[in-house]
Amino acid sequence: MKLNTVIAFGLSVIAAASAHAVDLVIATVNNGHMIEMQKHTADFEKANPGIKLKWVTLEEGVLRQRVTTDIATKGGQFDVMTIGMYETPIWAKRGWLDAIKPDATYDVNDLLPAIRDGLSYDGKLYAAPFYGESSMLMYRKDLTDKAGIKFPERPTWDQVRDAAAKINDPKEGVYGICLRGKPGWGDNMAFITTMVNSFGGQWFNMAWQPQLETKPWHDAVTFYVDLLQKYGPPGSSANSFNEILALFNEGKCGMWVDATIAASFITDPKQSKVADKVAFAQAPYSVTTKGANWLWAWALAIPKSTKHADAAQKFVNWATSKDYIDLIAKDKGWAAVPTGTRKSTYANPEFQKAAKFATAEKAAIDSANPNDSTLPKSPYVGVQFAAIPEFQAIGIAVGQQMSAALAGKISVDAALKASQLAAEREMTKGGYYKKK
Repeated sequence: MKLNTVIAFGLSVIAAASAHAVDLVIATVNNGHMIEMQKHTADFEKANPGIKLKWVTLEEGVLRQRVTTDIATKGGQFDVMTIGMYETPIWAKRGWLDAIKPDATYDVNDLLPAIRDGLSYDGKLYAAPFYGESSMLMYRKDLTDKAGIKFPERPTWDQVRDAAAKINDPKEGVYGICLRGKPGWGDNMAFITTMVNSFGGQWFNMAWQPQLETKPWHDAVTFYVDLLQKYGPPGSSANSFNEILALFNEGKCGMWVDATIAASFITDPKQSKVADKVAFAQAPYSVTTKGANWLWAWALAIPKSTKHADAAQKFVNWATSKDYIDLIAKDKGWAAVPTGTRKSTYANPEFQKAAKFATAEKAAIDSANPNDSTLPKSPYVGVQFAAIPEFQAIGIAVGQQMSAALAGKISVDAALKASQLAAEREMTKGGYYKKK
């Protein structure tokens, strides 16, 4: 072999090796849309031959813990992280995230304004929404019709409780209502906070003092515990989104207030036994509709610690693009696409026709206002969370107390007292106010 040929051969081997040099490690949550995305790994790798995708799929609480630890310690374990509206502006402010750089076809202006704003900091997008959601009431219309119940567009919590009492039939394996009980700031506390908002409560007053022993918190949590203990499934204190989704799809829940994204699963006849019996209303309220339904997006972000920023940008652009939505529509049908992110999805007649939940979902997302989500004025941004670094620890501590109260281990009063003390400790430590 001639020297030039050997050199050329050697360079081609190096080029071939480097073409597969990037293993992109993606941390994501074990929700249906993310599981579906992983099935399309080959589509991305075919279009980007130099990149191999490696998935780390975790339960919601574990994901939050792992990515928070990794980014705070600059661990560099992940190249792409699935995070939400709580983490994005806080981490961007700390300089932990790369700004998203959309490619020419991405169309940032097509993103729903509420979702885009929640994932931005200082006017720049720092996480791209994979799917967005609010919360709403999903119910078995066959059961409510049989009981003579008609829900208005946005029912009250009293109307929901009365309906739960009428349709609750444990002997037949049907429970009046299913709600989150598993502890976590993004689990039971996402739901409970919206309930507290609607009862006229807030996390902190304008002096940043925790408000967990006020009347709205007491009334809301008492109502919640009573509702689930009487008309919910056994073991509710361990149930989160996926557990309740399985129960609902089996026909065991008469009603469910949770993420609007659930609608695409419970109306899918391939996975739901009650797909043709489901109807929708806006999330219930008590004394105010302010903050009655949450606003969230599971989004893809790129930590500063990645060594593969360009490859990560390519993946994020692909996974959150119009083309990806079209890919899922082609493969699974328009009712199965990730929703809550783009105006063009809701404007598509094929989506409107396939997704009977589309109107209610978009109305819920549009009505949520993170800048004005409580009846008394609050110093924080966020509907189902307060966008401050200390909230994660507070939400976890309070979530454990609420779950214990639901399980009957402690009283509501004791749970709220312990929650108030935990919140005061974190807020004084954070320098928000001095406890007198």
